[in-house]
Amino acid sequence: MSYDPAAYGEVWAPVYDDMLAATERDAQAAAEQVADLAGGGRVLEFGVGTGRLALPLASLGAEVVGIDASRPMLDRLAAKPGGDRVTAVLGDFVAERVDGEFAVVLIAFNTLFAVPEQRLQVATLRNAARHLSPGGAVVVEAFVPDENRRTPPHHVAGARYRAPDHVSFTIQNHDAVAQRIDSAWVRITGGQTEVLENTIRYAWPAEIDLMAQLADLLLDQRWGGWREEPFTASSRDHVSVYRPSA
Repeated sequence: MSYDPAAYGEVWAPVYDDMLAATERDAQAAAEQVADLAGGGRVLEFGVGTGRLALPLASLGAEVVGIDASRPMLDRLAAKPGGDRVTAVLGDFVAERVDGEFAVVLIAFNTLFAVPEQRLQVATLRNAARHLSPGGAVVVEAFVPDENRRTPPHHVAGARYRAPDHVSFTIQNHDAVAQRIDSAWVRITGGQTEVLENTIRYAWPAEIDLMAQLADLLLDQRWGGWREEPFTASSRDHVSVYRPSA
């Protein structure tokens, strides 16, 4: 399977902020939690994108470095108010080494799943661990796969976003053996149709824990969300905090 770390940003950068607005993710709560975990130390975000979390983190006074393989994503980050407060690094976070040490390495919003092979996900966690200062933490946010709502092999989702001038929906191919979902996000705007593709390789929290152990990281805390909601069998997402095992 070929892996192009810049491909996602090349396709999604023009619509990324609109997509995030439709998901109604609570960026401020996430930023406050990460700033608290960092305790005044530096924060490195893998897959910083257009700065959804990096910008509020920087506004809280944190020194933030963000790495992304997509130049269009980083250009949009730089153009936003406060973008100059985030140090942007163009590179593949699977292996790229950023100068210095960090109190928190953040892998948010299913970014770990955007790396479509297990061995590369392990490499990502190993690279995150290499950047930690003593006592630091790797923080992973991801959705929890749900067997009770398993996506069939071929699936057309309902409208995921509607507005007076456009509608969008998702078509998915799901390989449950490979834990892989290939998606096409179809946007119809003003009579024009645009198709944006994406691939993820999902993992259950227990598998992420095992991959983290291969990177010499152990689970320290896990919540059902950024407000430290309890993680339960019904949680749809998790925020997991890993610390070095030695």
